[in-house]
Amino acid sequence: MGTLIFDGECGFCTTAAGWIQRIAPEVTTVPWQRADLDALGVTAEAAAQAVQYVDDGGRVSAGAEAFARLLVTRGGIAGPVGRLMLLPGIRAIAARVYKLVSDNRSRLPGGTPACRVTS
Repeated sequence: MGTLIFDGECGFCTTAAGWIQRIAPEVTTVPWQRADLDALGVTAEAAAQAVQYVDDGGRVSAGAEAFARLLVTRGGIAGPVGRLMLLPGIRAIAARVYKLVSDNRSRLPGGTPACRVTS
């Protein structure tokens, strides 16, 4: 069903990946630090900057779009939520929310100093 690549050094991201694994057990979740990024078509720089989702066709999505495409692929009630997140106006809002969460993940539950993103 695809692969979700996350920051394995970040407690918040690891917790979020665990949640994804529970609701979508058919999705492979892997920290970018241990992933075969070349095989997945993802650079280390991209993986360090945002969560990545690689679907079964090899399409790579990052950030809020990664979550939206994962939800679409998951189907069920998650599918329409994912499609909604991909609509132009909603996509921009989802991207801002993702950036807000990403920029502040060290302050969120499970966050640690390792969660800080350096730009």
